[in-house]
Amino acid sequence: MPAATTARRRTRSRGVSPNARRAVKEYLAGLQADAEPNPDRKPPKVISPSDPCSAWTAKANKRVQFGYGLNYLIDIENAVIVDVEPTPARTYDEVEATKTMLDRTERCFHLKPKRLAADTAYGTGRFLGWLVGRGVAPHIPVRDASERDDGTFSRSDFRWDRRRGVYVCPNNKVLHTTGTVHDGNMLRYRASKFDCDVCALKMQCCPKGPSRQIPRDLQEDARDMARRLMRTKAFLKSRDERKRVEMRFAHLKIHHGFERMRLRGLSGARDEFHLAAIVQNLKTLALRAIGPPPNRRHASFA
Repeated sequence: MPAATTARRRTRSRGVSPNARRAVKEYLAGLQADAEPNPDRKPPKVISPSDPCSAWTAKANKRVQFGYGLNYLIDIENAVIVDVEPTPARTYDEVEATKTMLDRTERCFHLKPKRLAADTAYGTGRFLGWLVGRGVAPHIPVRDASERDDGTFSRSDFRWDRRRGVYVCPNNKVLHTTGTVHDGNMLRYRASKFDCDVCALKMQCCPKGPSRQIPRDLQEDARDMARRLMRTKAFLKSRDERKRVEMRFAHLKIHHGFERMRLRGLSGARDEFHLAAIVQNLKTLALRAIGPPPNRRHASFA
């Protein structure tokens, strides 16, 4: 399996109904089964009383509504949907679903992609580090908010010395870290206050603080690898191929009318999403085996 791509589409759930008992029971059973909830996850602000597994989102159709995320793992070379995973319409859950699909595909079909193409939502340090650790090249734009627009130095103006494990500022001073992990995924590198006090570049570096601080993701090495791949021809090829993959979701909406869920709960979403993927794969198989339908001649009238 030379390459794969992951993508998602959000589909709204049906409105509130007092008769949706199965979906509520499924949600409560999931809460009881989750003995060790993730402390980093905040509880949802709004929960649907009839379909609590769905998520309150403004992504789909630019309207605020409850919905699910349709996540596909697609073999780019053959345009085949290899795996499907339903999630609530939350970016965190959709990214985690890719891990589930990759693990399941390798376990069930012994397929492991050499590269994975996805959009910027998947360009987090944790996910990129997970991919690199598995030997999968991440053809994913890196999510980066380090660039500054106030005229001061950005993190890219500081040189990372990998051998010594320090940052070097534009004035060749060193920033060290204590090794304390902040927010579960970040180290802080600080310059000496004595160096910053006498620095001629202080107003361009840290005009409002005593010394400069640089945050560094624990998976920054994986992020750097993804940045290097972004400058390659292979990355540009993956980006172009993903445009064709996104047509899968357009076809679901336009040709199949798949704009709204008929069933509630994750199990209902799983059934609908799998049926949609089966239909699309059968269409791909028919086009490959039989070919496109012949052009019909239109009658002309005088």
